[in-house]
Amino acid sequence: MDIRLNQLTMQFEEMTAVDRMTTTINNGELVSLLGPSGCGKSTTLMLLSGLYKPTSGEIFFGDKNVTRLDAEKRKIGMVFQNYALYPHLSVLKNIMFPLRMQKVPKKEARERAIEMAALVRIDHLLKRKPAQLSGGQQQRVAIARALVKKPKLLLLDEPLSNLDARLRLEMREEIRRIQQEVGITAVFVTHDQEEALSISDRVMLMNAGSIQQDSTPQQMYKKPVNEFVASFLGNPPINLMTVERMEARQYKLENSAQMVLLPERLNHERVRVGVRPEDLYLTDKDSGLLSGKVLHIETIGRDTMIRLKIGNTSVRALVDPKHQLQTGDICTLGADRDNIHYFDCDTGERVNVEKEAQGDADTADVEEYA
Repeated sequence: MDIRLNQLTMQFEEMTAVDRMTTTINNGELVSLLGPSGCGKSTTLMLLSGLYKPTSGEIFFGDKNVTRLDAEKRKIGMVFQNYALYPHLSVLKNIMFPLRMQKVPKKEARERAIEMAALVRIDHLLKRKPAQLSGGQQQRVAIARALVKKPKLLLLDEPLSNLDARLRLEMREEIRRIQQEVGITAVFVTHDQEEALSISDRVMLMNAGSIQQDSTPQQMYKKPVNEFVASFLGNPPINLMTVERMEARQYKLENSAQMVLLPERLNHERVRVGVRPEDLYLTDKDSGLLSGKVLHIETIGRDTMIRLKIGNTSVRALVDPKHQLQTGDICTLGADRDNIHYFDCDTGERVNVEKEAQGDADTADVEEYA
């Protein structure tokens, strides 16, 4: 079932939590609503569920306008952050509970509950109470209970936030497996970019009630449409530097004597340059992008992260651990031109730069400003 939002708006007194949102969630997709706290993602979920009624705009489930339809009539399943299991009921009875409310015959309800328990791989725990389960097992019960009603839409509100790191990884993979096996349309709310990027067909990144970018995870990461998207995604975060054009392709790094050579088609007097740490590499001075002093070296698992000081700017880079660097060393970083992002200083919007004619250097160059 496709879900369509048309100019959806939700206001709480003077605050606009969701601002004229228009989008379509296609049948069978898992779409993540991602963003910082207070961006409007949970409010959007509540509007989809029917627990909130919008100030204006419309919600369509398929061809049906459900904007004013009560939650219990929308045929949705919902999984909450705290699972909301009944502590006095067994796993089986917790899963059966929504069917009892629908007055489904006991035999059929039991069969459907056992089927859902098998789907989420807890059919060996049916007699236990919630207190006897781990956090991951409780989460599986909550998912089974949401799916047993055979909903048309599954809503998940920060479902992994109470789990430890290993369980989070396991359960996000399980949520994706279950969603694909059932073939249900699902909306997943999270503030964790790794969760959103790893399991979603599409990600809607929100800020201040509006969708900043709606795309596949890969497209969002590789081609952010504005500076907010670029800075929100990535760990370590993207390096953002302001440069000012001095002449032709030569730009001076703000608060530094360093010059960088940028594409001729950039055509901006001032611009924000963004490069992700993993897209930087150590190189020689003649073919580099930036040079600076190593302030800090950190080993993160298999990666080595260095932090350079260039004027008053700090730049992070993930480099090959085979390089023997020490704090205080002067080194030069290069970057593939295709992996450098440019943003307008005033609007924050992406500045698209066409690839230059073949034969140009593959990397931007660095030279000291005299």
